[in-house]
Amino acid sequence: MTQRTALVTGGTGGIGSAIVRYLAGQGHRVATNYRDPAKAEAWRKSMAAEGIDVCMVEGDVSDPAASEAMIRTLEAKCGPVEILINNAGITRDSTFHKMSYQQWMEVVNTNLNACFNVTRPVIDGMRTRKWGRIVQISSINGQKGQYGQANYAAAKAGMHGFSISLAQENAKFGITVNTVSPGYVGTDMVMAVPEEVREKIVAQIPVGRLGRPDEIAHAVAFLTGEQASWITGANLAINGGHYMGW
Repeated sequence: MTQRTALVTGGTGGIGSAIVRYLAGQGHRVATNYRDPAKAEAWRKSMAAEGIDVCMVEGDVSDPAASEAMIRTLEAKCGPVEILINNAGITRDSTFHKMSYQQWMEVVNTNLNACFNVTRPVIDGMRTRKWGRIVQISSINGQKGQYGQANYAAAKAGMHGFSISLAQENAKFGITVNTVSPGYVGTDMVMAVPEEVREKIVAQIPVGRLGRPDEIAHAVAFLTGEQASWITGANLAINGGHYMGW
């Protein structure tokens, strides 16, 4: 298989780390961004202990200039980005009538605007080389909505709108663009939710459990492969049956 450079934004998180492992296991050169140097170095060492060498680049994906600089630094270190996973995301939950403009914009900038900020500097190269894989990591709540998450649901829904437009524009250039929408996965963020709340969530999942980060990563890795070249503009829901939309 061809070794390619893959950028996973927000790669130090639970799902991000699993995606990094999967793509590295496929033989790719994998990179991720960071904002906190100490945390990033500890994470890098933990991955190195697993035999995974990750190219670390500083960059705030919510800022367009910082994202452009991050991509150029990465290209100089590891080569052109051929696989891009827009995974970075945050929450700032509040019912809408109490939500501040700052809470709205922080989530929209990190979850949705980051897709533009990071993808724009790499898309021309993908078009020139006639090959590319782009995957947005959205959410079940971008499909069904969620109480107290108008900002998050709007941003996550927008990610798939971005995917389907970009997929149409770039299909003839050998570039596929897809979305993966995970349900509730047993990451640190979800496990920090009070146990009684988690139990109520699990009770709504037909499979009867939270998802695992590697289950999301497996799907992402599949969509980035050569054999997925006829899949573009798709939104793959991975949620244990929690939401079954068309």
